[in-house]
Amino acid sequence: MSRARIRLAATGVLLSALAVGTLPASAYAAPAAASTTQARHPQHPQQQADTIRRIPLQGAVNVRDLGGYRTLLGGQVRQGLVYRADALGKLTDADLTTVAGLGLTKVVDFRIPMEVQYDGADRLPAGLTSTSRQVSDRGLYGFLVGAIATGDPVKQEQLLGGGRAEAYMREVYRTFVTNPDSRAQFAATLREIADGGQGPLLYHCTSGKDRTGWLSYVLLRALAVPQATAEQDYLASNTFRAAYDAQVRAGLKQSGRMQDPDLLIPLQEVRQDYLDSATAQLEADYGGFYGYLTDGLGLDLRTLAKLQSKLVRP
Repeated sequence: MSRARIRLAATGVLLSALAVGTLPASAYAAPAAASTTQARHPQHPQQQADTIRRIPLQGAVNVRDLGGYRTLLGGQVRQGLVYRADALGKLTDADLTTVAGLGLTKVVDFRIPMEVQYDGADRLPAGLTSTSRQVSDRGLYGFLVGAIATGDPVKQEQLLGGGRAEAYMREVYRTFVTNPDSRAQFAATLREIADGGQGPLLYHCTSGKDRTGWLSYVLLRALAVPQATAEQDYLASNTFRAAYDAQVRAGLKQSGRMQDPDLLIPLQEVRQDYLDSATAQLEADYGGFYGYLTDGLGLDLRTLAKLQSKLVRP
């Protein structure tokens, strides 16, 4: 059997095992900690933050290299090939120099037109333009802007309080799985990443935490990164966005637009139960993660094998 066919078969077996949970429990453990502090708290995203390869910028707070993670088969995700980010419209000149150093050949923007209108188009190094690949946020951005615009604390409480903001976010995440257009956009991005002729690629949304967070989780799982590790990467947005989001809430309170800006916290954060909402929907619709990749996203075994070959080194 040729090496390519062996790789295809191995990928199928691995992903099938992931889908039905037949790999040993030890295979899902987090990677070895980089410090004694991490070893004491292996599941805490903030303690794991220094193992995540963040790209420090002044005009964006949640830009990271997805490389470096260990896989279930003992490999490691290659660095410098896939980046995840928040909006890039406020990059400084110094940021542009840093981004240029990443050698990006493609930037994919998941934002809808309303987000681009309010926050601005991406600011990128010369010769690089972003590809619009709109993924529905189920009206989240408009919902958020509308709630703030009322300026009415009673109305804001009615819209966001009493667990309503959390329920809205769980529905947003379910939409990532159920919406066929969103699945198509995620799938197109994964196919580009798998393409051997595609250079370093960055994808982003507004906050770099929900649409970007979901695709990053899916990609890492498809590469056989342990589930716990992929979840840590997802939850790390809270660490990287905390200071910025707190400033936003403080500004809204100071301006008088919100009496209780903490109502926004469920919309600003990522949470395990949001991610669980999407994975539960995935289980219900496709029977497991492998079914979601193949039936939901339409990725064949050859594409999944190409992702492994390109992005994972022994």
